[in-house]
Formats: sequence, structure tokens, C-alpha cells
Amino acid sequence: MRKILKSPTGLIGTVLLAIVFFVTVFGPWVAPYDPQAFDPINRLAGPSLQHWLGTDQYGRDLFSRMLNGAPSTVAFGLGATLLGVGVGSIIGVIAGVAGGRTDSIIMRILDGMLAMPELLFTLLIVTFLGGGTTQAMLAVAVTFTPGMARIARSSVLSVRTREYVLAAQARGESQSWIVGREVLPNALGPIIVEATIRVSFAIMIGATLGFLGLGAQPPSTEWGLMVAESRQFMFRNPWCVAVPGLAIAITAMGFNLFGDALRDAFDPKRSH
Repeated sequence: MRKILKSPTGLIGTVLLAIVFFVTVFGPWVAPYDPQAFDPINRLAGPSLQHWLGTDQYGRDLFSRMLNGAPSTVAFGLGATLLGVGVGSIIGVIAGVAGGRTDSIIMRILDGMLAMPELLFTLLIVTFLGGGTTQAMLAVAVTFTPGMARIARSSVLSVRTREYVLAAQARGESQSWIVGREVLPNALGPIIVEATIRVSFAIMIGATLGFLGLGAQPPSTEWGLMVAESRQFMFRNPWCVAVPGLAIAITAMGFNLFGDALRDAFDPKRSH
């Protein structure tokens, strides 16, 4: 953390993530209004002392809706990333350790999945599974799996020929002991860095699916869905689109900047 906070990128990313996680944890508790409470008299109102960020087309307070939407939006990104990273890392480790024909078969299947753009692949899976937050999270996780498997395999291949691994093999240690005690702990760095950066992509893809009506469904306060519901009123009150859009951008930027700083901390040569 000391190395991360020394760089401007890491400092800004850490501050943004601290704000995001504070809002995620405490946002629903400090929201001044019920996020689903209608107020037709004050619909599409601009920022004021009563409504700090204005109201949407139903008169609902945008500040309260943004605070209540933070947990679902961030949880979607973290959940999809953890699931995709977990499954992809297991597949990559198996391919890297097994080698030979097993490695070739796994990699050829993953290459076929990587040939399709991530968003298009996600839309295809969501269309097959059906709309909804859980289905969208599974779709993003499946989309992330091939890339994470390739990264995990590369890390394992670069580690398994190191001297300490060869020494463990010379001592007669079992394959499972070598993988668990020597290979995995030294291959986790690139996987952690990539996972941190992919959270931002998961959040943006989740917001895109919500915008298209394939992710979170009304009356959810997920930020992408908020943009979709208010887009036809953006010329009367741009705040109803700008507020959730800016929240998505800040969250994605925080994870991206923190991931870049984390990558530099793991690889000092890259930072130079």
C-alpha cells in the first residue's frame, strides 16, 4: 500500500475507491428520502436545498436513488469478477500444470471463446439465460473466464520452471504440494492485478445490460437502469442521466487507477 499511495495514480484510485465503498456500505442508511417515493409536484426538478441532485420523471430524489443503487451496482461488479476469476484461474492452473494434450485442448476451447467480443458474448449468454441481475452476473463471469484462464496459465508456466519449484521436485514433494505451496502463491500477483482492473469492466457491462433492459429490472435503483429509465427526459433535466452516469464513471475510474498502481507495485520495472 505504501508503494501504491506514493504514485498519483494509486492515490487518486484509492481515494475514489474509499468514497465508493463508503457510499456502498453506508449509502442506504444516510439517504434522506425513500428511493421509491413518488412526488409528482417536484418531478424533473433541478438541484435544490430540498433535493441536492434533483429528481427524476416521477419526482424521486436522485441523491437517495444513487446512494441506494451503489450496493447493487458494486456488488454486481465484484460478484461477477470473483466468479469469473475463480473459475478462470482454476482452469488456467490445471492447463498450466498438466501441460501436453490437456493444455492444448483447454487452450483451443478458450481461444474459440476469446474470438468473440466480450460485450457481444455477454449479450448472447444473457439472451439465452433470460434477463435479470443473477443471469447478467453469470453471463459476465462466463465472459471473463477465458481471459483469466489464459493469464493464470501464463503465470503458472512462468513459475513452474523456477529454481525453487525444481528444488521441490528434486526433494520428492508431491504434485499437489508443489502446486499449493510453491506455484500458486508466486503466480497470484498478475491474477490479483487483472481481477482488480476487471471489476471496472464488470460494472460497466452490468450498467450496459441494465440500460438495455437485460440486467437489473424495475424498481431496482441500479445505476445503468436509472440511466435507461430517464434517458427520454434528459433534455428537460440532464441531471437524471448525468448523476448515475457520473457515478458509474467514478467507480470504474477508481478500480482502473487502483489496478494500474497495483500492477506497478508488483512490477517496479513497469513503473519506470
